[in-house]
Amino acid sequence: MDTFIYGFSLGFSLILAIGSQNAFVLKQGLKGEYLLLVCLICAVSDAVLILVGVSGFHGLVSNYPGVVSIARYGGVIFLFVYGFRSFFNAWRSSTTLSPSNIVNDNWVKSALTCLAFTWLNPHVYLDTVVLLGSISAQFSNELVYFSSGAITASFTFFFALGYGAQFLRPIFAKARSWQILEIVIGCIMWAIAGKLLFFR
Repeated sequence: MDTFIYGFSLGFSLILAIGSQNAFVLKQGLKGEYLLLVCLICAVSDAVLILVGVSGFHGLVSNYPGVVSIARYGGVIFLFVYGFRSFFNAWRSSTTLSPSNIVNDNWVKSALTCLAFTWLNPHVYLDTVVLLGSISAQFSNELVYFSSGAITASFTFFFALGYGAQFLRPIFAKARSWQILEIVIGCIMWAIAGKLLFFR
C-alpha cells in the first residue's frame, strides 16, 4: 500500500503541473463538452506511457543494476528543476482562464485536439516515461503497485478536473489562484526530490 500511495502521490504531483493539456481539459469542463471522451483520452494515454516507462526501465535495470543510482539522482535533479520552474512561474505568472471566447467544437475535433495536446507534448514523455520510469526502478519487486498508483492518479486527476471544472470557474478567473497552485506544485516536487536524495 505504501508503494501504491507513493506512485499515486508522485503521479498526481507531476500531472498537476499547469500545462496545455490540463488547460484544455479544464476548458472542456467549463464548457461541458465531451468530458467523458476527453478525460478517457488523457487518462488512457497516460496509462500507456507509464506502463512503457515502467516496463522499459525495469528491463534495463535487470541487466544494468547501476542504472538505479543514475536514475535516482537524475530524478532528483529533474524534480528540483521542475519545482524551481513552478516557483518561478508563480513569481512571473499572470495566467487566467476565460472560456467565454472559446469556439465550440464537434467531438472529432475535440478528440484530435486532446490527442495532440497529449502526444505532441514533450513534457508528458519526461514525466511518464523518463521520470516515473526511472523512479520505478527502485520498486523492482512492487512495480504493479507503483504503476497502479500512478495510473490511478491520472484517472483521478483528469476526471476530477474535467467534471469539477464548473466549480472552479470563479476561482481560476484570477491569476492569484494559478500562482498559489504553482507554489504548491513546487513544494511537492522539492519534497519528493528530498525523499529520493536522503531516503532510499
